[in-house]
Amino acid sequence: MIDDRVRLWAWAGFGAQALFVVSWLVAAAWQGGRYHAMEHTISDMLAVGAPGAMVLIVVFTLCGLATILFAWLSVRPALRPGGRTATVGAVLLALSILGVGDLLAAAERQGCRLADPGCTGPDQRANLGGKIDTMITPTGILLFVAAALVLAAAMRRAPGWQRWAWPARGVGIGFAVLLFAFVNAPAGLTGLFERLLAAFGAAAVAALAVGIARRRG
Repeated sequence: MIDDRVRLWAWAGFGAQALFVVSWLVAAAWQGGRYHAMEHTISDMLAVGAPGAMVLIVVFTLCGLATILFAWLSVRPALRPGGRTATVGAVLLALSILGVGDLLAAAERQGCRLADPGCTGPDQRANLGGKIDTMITPTGILLFVAAALVLAAAMRRAPGWQRWAWPARGVGIGFAVLLFAFVNAPAGLTGLFERLLAAFGAAAVAALAVGIARRRG
């Protein structure tokens, strides 16, 4: 049974993903001539000294919080008929890069932007924020892959959700493939592949949110 509160948090989850993607798409416009979206990452726009970084930090923090609440207050009850895996999958989603990963944006600020003269990879990771980002980002991405696969198992057992199981499993596999492409991307395409990874994950969560919000019964 999908009640009004579950639907409300589903729409909140959808809105969070849309705002997350729009924010980093728009923010690229005020990064200056040295910043190139194909080459430089989203994290660069949150780095110490990046123009308008606090705008993105506030937006990412709110989106992360909304995603966590969506996972716990909407995904978990909607898929509860699928058994304990629904709770495990919801927790994994909350802890993932789109949940806790975004919530802690303020703590993950790298030391400088690669787009700025004199900034290198080691310089970015030298401060506390860079070290935290190095730990949280890969962990959060892997947790998202795990969340998709576990939620697929819950969907397979939940009445009325069986047709979602294979697409959810495909999300997990597709995210893992994009992660591999991002890690192995040429230096000039790092920003592009990170954006594909972020957009794909946000789109998958948004689709699940709409599916819950529009579900009858």
